[in-house]
Amino acid sequence: MAHYYTLGNIPHKRHTQFRKPDGGLYSEQLFSTEGFSNDYALLYHCHPPTQIIKTEPHHDVSPRIAEEKMLQHRCFEGFRIPPIKDFLESRVPVLVNNDCHIVLAAPQQSMQDYFYKNTDGDELIFVHEGSGTVKTQYGTLPFSYGDYIVLPRGTIYQIEFDGENNRLFIVESFTPLRFPKRYLSQYGQLMEHAPYCDRDIRPPQDLQTIDEKGDFLIKAKKKGVLYGLHYGTHPFDVVGWDGCCYPFIFSIHDFEPITGRVHQPPPVHQTFETNAFVVCSFVPRLFDYHPQAIPAPYNHSNIDSDEVIYYVDGDFMSRKNVTRGMITLHPAGIPHGPHPGAVEKSIGAKETRELAVMVDTFHPLMITQQALDLENPDYVMSWAE
Repeated sequence: MAHYYTLGNIPHKRHTQFRKPDGGLYSEQLFSTEGFSNDYALLYHCHPPTQIIKTEPHHDVSPRIAEEKMLQHRCFEGFRIPPIKDFLESRVPVLVNNDCHIVLAAPQQSMQDYFYKNTDGDELIFVHEGSGTVKTQYGTLPFSYGDYIVLPRGTIYQIEFDGENNRLFIVESFTPLRFPKRYLSQYGQLMEHAPYCDRDIRPPQDLQTIDEKGDFLIKAKKKGVLYGLHYGTHPFDVVGWDGCCYPFIFSIHDFEPITGRVHQPPPVHQTFETNAFVVCSFVPRLFDYHPQAIPAPYNHSNIDSDEVIYYVDGDFMSRKNVTRGMITLHPAGIPHGPHPGAVEKSIGAKETRELAVMVDTFHPLMITQQALDLENPDYVMSWAE
């Protein structure tokens, strides 16, 4: 997904001898996607990354489904989830299907006693509140409000938060997460018409090689089951790496909005894509400038997708009673649009300061049991005049 990058020390040729100062061999690891047929990275470890010394009993962390089928607009107050100290325990799945899990989290503490690896899916972590550093085998990724943290599946990481007040919106993707193809040249460069460019992508930095032996716990999730794997060497013992498969950060504040004389459709806000869903960023922008323009979005039907919007900050002229952290679900099959009075109110407005993340899935989403505890049951009737 990302461009070629390298950090630390690597040999001149891949798959050749690369020796330590004492004459021993570094251990090469190929980290690849789609069965050696797509992007990959080569990492060079002080020790083989395979030395499991102990395992723990596994346990099921699969989402508990409350409603598998429904045709009704829904709304969930995301900031109702209580802050929880542990990062993994704080993750609350809200909407799920076989392609992705949409998760909220409010962790209070850094990951100090373990590392985490999602072996099933790429993770897209949007930082709503808080700041800190993601530590990985590839180096560190400092983050703050508005950052999208992109972690390819299988990435081992620890998150170090600067404080206790953290709010995260997480999308786990079970198909590869990538930049939209229409933004890319045939060689993979982000083109001039794209709403962001290559220099906006922040790769890992400050590679620190931790050459330690001991007992290091990696919690790994596979098919909804969490496994505890103890390794005899520190997972961040990498002296160098290169390739095109690595974690990175892109800030929503670096997304440049595309505007026009009349209202632009949602694809102009697209930020990431997969084979099964897209992610869009709604950012502060000027409204349409046709003399007869109606800035409010027109009523529309999602024939092929469920639409999820996570409201971050700002004033949303098309919606009433929007709160920070609110999630709306507009399922395929029924139309939706501005709340009553919003269309007339929008005429003459020059700009919006809204900030939101949208996820459109191509297959229906299911509602979890945890989501019902967050639901605003009156939302479905909020279009009645």
